[in-house]
Amino acid sequence: MAELEGQGGGVVVADPRGVLRQGRAFLDFFWDIAKPEQEVRLAATENLLRHLRDGRKDDELKYTLRRLVEGLGATREAARPGFSLALAQVLQAFEEIPMCSVLEQIKEKHNLEKVKKKLVRNAAFGNFFGVMALFQSGRLVKDQKALLESIQLLQQLAHHQAHLRDLPRKTLIDIMSEVPETVFEEVLFGILRSDLASAFTSPENLHLLLVGIQKFPSVLKPKNLKKLFGSPTVVNEENIPRLVELLQSAAKSEKKDKKLPSVVFDLLQVSLKEGVFELFWKEGVENGLLKEKSGPVSYMCYRLLGSALPLLSLDQLQMVLKGKVMQNYGEHVVTTQLPDRFKFAPEMETYIDEFLSSCDDPERQLAVLIGFSTLTNQGNPVLSSSSRVVRHLQPVALQKYVDWLKDMFLRPDLDCCLDFSSNRQKHNQDNVNIAQHKIARLRKWIIHRLANIIESPVKKEESLVMNISRFCFFHAFFEAKKKTSQICEANVLPSEPLDEQAHSVAENYFFGLLQTLNSLTVLGDTAKAAALREKHIHGVTADGKLWIFLLVEYANKLLSSEHVKAVKPFTKGQRDAWERTLQAVKNLQKKENKSDSAKVITFQQLLLLMAIHLFKNPSETMDVLSDLLSCTEKAFSKEPKKKKTDNAEPGWVEVMVEILLSLLAQPSLLIRRISKSVFVRICPNLTKRGLQLILDVLDPYQEQNEESAVVVMEESDKKIKSAQHTDKEGSEDSSDEGDTEEENDSGDEEKDEEVDDDFRSQLMNVLQAGNALGGDESDEELDDEAMMALDKNISALFAEQQKRIQAKKDEKDRMRKEKILRRDFKIKVLDLIEVFLTKQSENPLVFDIIEPLLRVIEQCMSSDSDKQEVDFLQKTANIFKNSLCRMKQYCKRVDALQEDLHAFVERLVKKACKHTDSSVALYYFSASLYLLKVLRGNTPDKSSAPPAPLPEKQSTAIPQAGQLLSTGCLDVERVTAIYHQALTQFLTKRNSALTSSMFHDLFKRFPIMCKPLADTLVKSITAGARQHQQAQACLLLQKVLLLPELKLFMTEEEWEELIRESISQVTESLKMVGKCILKAEKEKVAKSLELLNFLLKTVTEQKLHVKLTELDKVLVALNQPEGIGNSPRLDSLYWNVMRWLNYTKPKKEKTANKPAQEAEPFKRKKKGFLPETKKRKNRKKGVQENGVAPGASEDEEPAGPEEQPLGAETPKQKKGFVPGSGKHKNQNRGVREKGVAVAGSGEEAVNGGDAVADKKKKKKNINRKRKGGAGNEAEQVPAAKKTKGIVSHETQQKQGKAKKKRKGKTTPALQE
Repeated sequence: MAELEGQGGGVVVADPRGVLRQGRAFLDFFWDIAKPEQEVRLAATENLLRHLRDGRKDDELKYTLRRLVEGLGATREAARPGFSLALAQVLQAFEEIPMCSVLEQIKEKHNLEKVKKKLVRNAAFGNFFGVMALFQSGRLVKDQKALLESIQLLQQLAHHQAHLRDLPRKTLIDIMSEVPETVFEEVLFGILRSDLASAFTSPENLHLLLVGIQKFPSVLKPKNLKKLFGSPTVVNEENIPRLVELLQSAAKSEKKDKKLPSVVFDLLQVSLKEGVFELFWKEGVENGLLKEKSGPVSYMCYRLLGSALPLLSLDQLQMVLKGKVMQNYGEHVVTTQLPDRFKFAPEMETYIDEFLSSCDDPERQLAVLIGFSTLTNQGNPVLSSSSRVVRHLQPVALQKYVDWLKDMFLRPDLDCCLDFSSNRQKHNQDNVNIAQHKIARLRKWIIHRLANIIESPVKKEESLVMNISRFCFFHAFFEAKKKTSQICEANVLPSEPLDEQAHSVAENYFFGLLQTLNSLTVLGDTAKAAALREKHIHGVTADGKLWIFLLVEYANKLLSSEHVKAVKPFTKGQRDAWERTLQAVKNLQKKENKSDSAKVITFQQLLLLMAIHLFKNPSETMDVLSDLLSCTEKAFSKEPKKKKTDNAEPGWVEVMVEILLSLLAQPSLLIRRISKSVFVRICPNLTKRGLQLILDVLDPYQEQNEESAVVVMEESDKKIKSAQHTDKEGSEDSSDEGDTEEENDSGDEEKDEEVDDDFRSQLMNVLQAGNALGGDESDEELDDEAMMALDKNISALFAEQQKRIQAKKDEKDRMRKEKILRRDFKIKVLDLIEVFLTKQSENPLVFDIIEPLLRVIEQCMSSDSDKQEVDFLQKTANIFKNSLCRMKQYCKRVDALQEDLHAFVERLVKKACKHTDSSVALYYFSASLYLLKVLRGNTPDKSSAPPAPLPEKQSTAIPQAGQLLSTGCLDVERVTAIYHQALTQFLTKRNSALTSSMFHDLFKRFPIMCKPLADTLVKSITAGARQHQQAQACLLLQKVLLLPELKLFMTEEEWEELIRESISQVTESLKMVGKCILKAEKEKVAKSLELLNFLLKTVTEQKLHVKLTELDKVLVALNQPEGIGNSPRLDSLYWNVMRWLNYTKPKKEKTANKPAQEAEPFKRKKKGFLPETKKRKNRKKGVQENGVAPGASEDEEPAGPEEQPLGAETPKQKKGFVPGSGKHKNQNRGVREKGVAVAGSGEEAVNGGDAVADKKKKKKNINRKRKGGAGNEAEQVPAAKKTKGIVSHETQQKQGKAKKKRKGKTTPALQE
């Protein structure tokens, strides 16, 4: 690589080969090939090939081969495969290159015998990657000599297992699999004979033999195999023990890869080819490999099982799926439920999925799926009931699988199942009702499996879906009295009757199935079905009927049948309600084409769902269903609306809202979704009373009276918990118990466990009654009977106390759960609010929602910060911001509400001003701006006065000016007074919750408010309560003046007067500036200068007549040291302002003392030596030699620019020269070179006059102790500086004397 150094792209004359003279581009290819990024390596290889093809230069090709061969043994791991690939591509592109010469070059460069011991690894990899390159080029198989030498080289490399492991053997197998049979027989068979004969000594040799048998069956035929190792077949009873040992070794060697070793899969294929698979599986796998209870071997058996599925016949599949490997796999799945253990189930499911997707035989598909479905743990199949592998089933196989599931549900056959129990289950099980327990577990799995088939994306027909739905519905709510052919589900009676628990499980899964049916896309290949799918219609069949309607029709058929009976029979009233519901649905279906079809379908869904719920909870559903029927009738009636009085009965909309609120409290997701859909349809009819019913739920101050919803949730709490395990879709009740609450509960429990006085007194009485306390008078011990009686009384007392403590805990737990349920219910009710705001944004009822949402936000801000509370607050805030304040549509009919809305604005702004929390005040302020938008966007009555006409210039120049000046229904004077009061409070009150961003939003969205409020901002520049308020006034005023709409509301004279008054106020504000020490003062000056910069720019560009004399004086005085100080930001802002007054910032001349530097050349310090000025022996000497530094010269320069008024600079200063004489600079330089520092004046420090001090910042001790006034210079001896590695040898006494001497020498200079 040495020749690459020094290549800068030019010609290298010294290069003997002449290749490197082509430039750097050619050499960069090899650098890029060695880089770790694969994309870079591939691009470099491609570019190198293109370069070689275009150039066709022999010297470049030779150099390329040499470089690539050298790179094969590179130290970096990423470089070796890069060079190998590049060499393969070059050999493939240039076939004139002899393969043998390249191989000889590789052997010579990476000679394993001559290389040093520490480079053996690199040489071994060089040879290996060289053979890989020859093989990948595709030419190795054609060149028999090179092929023979490559195989020999790989055999030599196989001995270097410490470095290469099994890579040479694997490469040898890959090469052999690509070689033609004739070449193998003529060339390789002889050289590989020893390896093939020793096949049973190592997994690598066995793999070589197995590949040869499959690839070259005519060469490695039984006759030749018998000559090699003594038997005509590989898999036989004699070889099984040795094969098992080799397979175990292969499993342990590849356990980290987590894949099936290739030798195992090839042995499986050879056993199938030899017709001895059954022997191999039973003796080799089940009775051989599985006997060793080790993880890698067991996992290898499982992977062998999964990989064998596509290769086996139907009989072989059935044999394997009932064997020990399956049972062992099932035990593994059951016993590895802990999260930190390796789980093989997902990998096995992948094997099943791949088999089902690639297999076209329905019988084999069905056999595999039934085989895994019958692998049960005490009746419960190991395969997940929600497994997605069924999506690959053929329609015939799917239908047969569904039939098998239904038959197993009705007549459970535990004998056909491969059932097992874990050790723990065997230890804990009771012999009573084991069979019933297994049947119950199996039926639960089957009903979920059936329901999940409808949800899976498998191709299915409507008849299959309806068949499964009817089956689940029937066994959830009905029982067959006797067989009947009229009802398919009653055609076969269960061998074991379903108990109450089985019906409950089926019921829960059925309602999950209903949710799936409601969101199911239209099935079928007809044109009508395709049209419905394009419209994104769900929950209907191809002919447009609702799935739930078909189920209700089926239920009605069952109710009228004599051969079946309901699990919970209907009463006469419930049956009447059922009939009324069906009649109402039929009436709605007649109106479907006449009126709003979406509204009709939504009400149908709700009625049908409530009708089905009659089977689940008849008593609870009756009240809801009767009210729902009357509301539906009124909702679609054409009768004129009657005017209601206050005492009139609630209208159908109010009743409907109450029904929907009660349904939202249900745990079923389907009920909540349909309820929301119904609410969307009744939103246009919603009244103020109906909306108030919803808002009362959210009112934080009425939680104590909000018992109705909570009671519903409390009663169904246990059912919700059971539904969480069964109904996956319908378990959205947020009853999570957080860690914080548990900690609080534990703290409360500790308090409860404290012994109270009543219990203590009761305990004392019991002890005294039993004479157990003892005393001075009685020394006698209690007898056994008395002790037993006392023991009994004490235990009864403690048991009673424990019950009281437990009762308190239960009460607290009940209250906590009640709070969680109430909050969860409110979160669901927020969905209705969001729906109303989105669908009815132009409804005047929107205004009634503002304050309730604000109260919720305000209350949540001050309450607990648990996750549920935060979610509730976040959702409320998002609805308020996005669905209310930022909506583009708003109410356009507010003529009658003008007075109320103006009062509302005033109330909101006052509440925002009174708040102490800025985040809450922001929501109130945003609500007021929303009302302003509504008022401005509404057209006033004809009787109201038209807007003031625009000036001619403005009306012609800006076409949208009319829109900006239009106030609509907005009373500008009244609103201005409201916001003027708020702005005054913000700028005068010390702790105001209002912020400048609120008012900036006001001015930006409503420019009409800028002119009347600008005077308040101008006055507050000086009249603000604190510097912070004054800075905010400057900031707001600047943003107001930047608004282009402001000029539309002002004449030129008013604009000029506003600018003049603003400059005057800023001038007065800057007069009061003292030393800028505090951050607030600096911020005030910064905002003032930013505003002033804009004002002066406006005056200059618009040529306004404003006097700036007073401002000039104030700004010049502000540049003094006691003015803005040395802040870089303020200095930059200050000079930005001063340039509008024709002042320029003095420039620093860093090259002022170049002549002096040239006169005395700089002496380079010796490394490792201390400078002369730092040595202690020279410090006192330097002071004695130099004495006192000279004082201020009589011929001093004029005062610096800080001491002169701006505008009175000297010509040199105006040109940018640094103030201060050259004499002083040379003086300073001379003193520093002698080791004594000179303190410069403060003014020079500000202006940066000391160029040498700016240039040499390392000598901080020179400027550290500056003393004296402006213009005075004193000699100061620098304090002893502690240098790293040097320790002072002076005593404290000597240091004290040195300090006294220095003080004595410094004092005269200071007095001068």
